[in-house]
Amino acid sequence: MARRRSRLRRRLARTAAMLLLVPTAGCVPANERSSGRVFPLPRHAPHDGLAVVTRPGGEGLHLFLDTDTRYAGSCAPRWHVEAARLRDGDGPTPTSTGRVAAAEFFAALGRGRVRQALRREMEALCRTRAPGRWFVWREPPRSPAQVSLEPLPPLEEAQLLSHPTAVRRAEKQLLGLPLTPDDLVDKPLPRPPDGP
Repeated sequence: MARRRSRLRRRLARTAAMLLLVPTAGCVPANERSSGRVFPLPRHAPHDGLAVVTRPGGEGLHLFLDTDTRYAGSCAPRWHVEAARLRDGDGPTPTSTGRVAAAEFFAALGRGRVRQALRREMEALCRTRAPGRWFVWREPPRSPAQVSLEPLPPLEEAQLLSHPTAVRRAEKQLLGLPLTPDDLVDKPLPRPPDGP
């Protein structure tokens, strides 16, 4: 009987302590706590960015989302550990500039709501960029040890050099010379010779 009373007293004491601590924990002014808001914030196209408010005043991270379509028939996330600093994330016009430390990036990815939003946005980005492929989810890295640097595909010569007609057209426009009909058509270039 005495044991039951002592257990009951301990439980009551714990409950009373919790009832006293919970209201005081929520007494942080709004301007000193993060809203924890997570929302899509496009960079160049829909679904290619996600904003995560992690600091008071609407500051946080702007995550860059990219797809990996190297494997036939599939579209998966390509994770970039670099994120931009989010400003005014709780306001009407959020913006991003600069870079965020990798530690803050990994801390944000530790939140379940952020990973759920990432998955939703990555799936939508894959549907937009590679409509005929199935979506393959890869968990984002949660520590520096899990980051694997994937080489980007090499650029081809045609991607590095401007078309000669486009260069001639730009030169004439800068010099104020009249354009001829040949300057307006970018004809296919002959294949470069093989070998050194």
